[in-house]
Amino acid sequence: MNRRRIHTAAIQLLAHDRASLKRAWPGIARQIAAAAKGGAQLIVLPEGTLPAYVLGPEKFDSSEIAEALAECEALARDLRVVLVVGAAREQDGRVYNSAIVFDAGGKIAGSADKHFLWHFDRQWFSGAEQLQPVQTSLGSLGVLICADGRIPTIARTLVDQGAEVLVMPTAWVTSGRDSANLENIQADLLARVRARENGVPFVAANKCGVELQCVAYCGKSQIVSADGSVAGIASETAPEILTAAIELGARKPLRAGALSPPRAPNQNNGSVRIAITAEQNPANAKELLAILEAAVLISPETATSGLPQAVCVSDDVVHDPGGVAAYRLAGFDLAIWPTQDDDGWQVPFARARAVELRMYVVVLDTASKRAYAVDPDGAIVCGTYGDYRIASFTFDPARTRQTLVAPGTDVLQGLERAHAHAR
Repeated sequence: MNRRRIHTAAIQLLAHDRASLKRAWPGIARQIAAAAKGGAQLIVLPEGTLPAYVLGPEKFDSSEIAEALAECEALARDLRVVLVVGAAREQDGRVYNSAIVFDAGGKIAGSADKHFLWHFDRQWFSGAEQLQPVQTSLGSLGVLICADGRIPTIARTLVDQGAEVLVMPTAWVTSGRDSANLENIQADLLARVRARENGVPFVAANKCGVELQCVAYCGKSQIVSADGSVAGIASETAPEILTAAIELGARKPLRAGALSPPRAPNQNNGSVRIAITAEQNPANAKELLAILEAAVLISPETATSGLPQAVCVSDDVVHDPGGVAAYRLAGFDLAIWPTQDDDGWQVPFARARAVELRMYVVVLDTASKRAYAVDPDGAIVCGTYGDYRIASFTFDPARTRQTLVAPGTDVLQGLERAHAHAR
């Protein structure tokens, strides 16, 4: 890939419902024009901009968004921009949650359909049956939609097929657990990991506000550089046009090569207390394990001893978005990562692998003499420091079987579908 810079804009919209599209659209069109006037060459709108994210029980009719799509074509042509718009798309009697890509000449360059349907998506939409970049005058776009970003191998497949930038129209929602901090694991962690592990920039346009009183958005549209650093991030609550320059072709993706791990052995589904340490040959290990009531010690020497469902993984495997995923698909539910490398990305990668794969990750950082464990929710549940050299946690395999992250939304099934369509 030749190195070049392009100017991008992620337009964070205030949420609108399906019935109010006609009222909302003129303002959206003005924002597209303003982004282009500001120098943006690539402009991204959120998931479900047309007609809205929540379709509801009424059957979708493509005529209701035809006028807006025609105006998108004219805007892309007149402004000479590549425009990516989240829209419902009807084909052969099915409706897809799609991103439609207009090239700078105004013609449709292609579209991408949401692959990993989230929660009530499945009430209205069919899932994508292929993964393929969209070719434009600016370069090859790896277009993925919202929850697709939770499945690491979807972005990996697009980049391995030549995508030079990951582009995400999204509807990142929030539970409102903390109204002062609208959390979303993609906005807060995974978007940056997706960029870094694939060596390409990542542009995500989200909504803010509330749709139909029951769907709340976290904002935080962002433009991430290929090294994972955030070039720009929007607020949680206000609409805005987020702009930044990105460089294409600057880095190479992190790949461990083809992995075909054997199936994990038969597993004991009972929970077990595990002690962890980054120390070499810790003194009085048996005595300390007895005090902690731990049945297993994970250390640089013992590795996976006594844990048939555990696998020891290298830096290359962890950094490859398909690496630990291959072991998860083979039935392993605890990854042990011995490492001496911490460039500031060790914790983000450990947390990302745990939460996106619904598994435990134990990190043995022998350089800093720190060991820590991450649970399937991506939370660090224990870790050593200073004189605290042996920590412990309860490993509960039942939690790794809880692969539903939202109603009808199974991460393991998503991994399996992405694996099938990557071939």
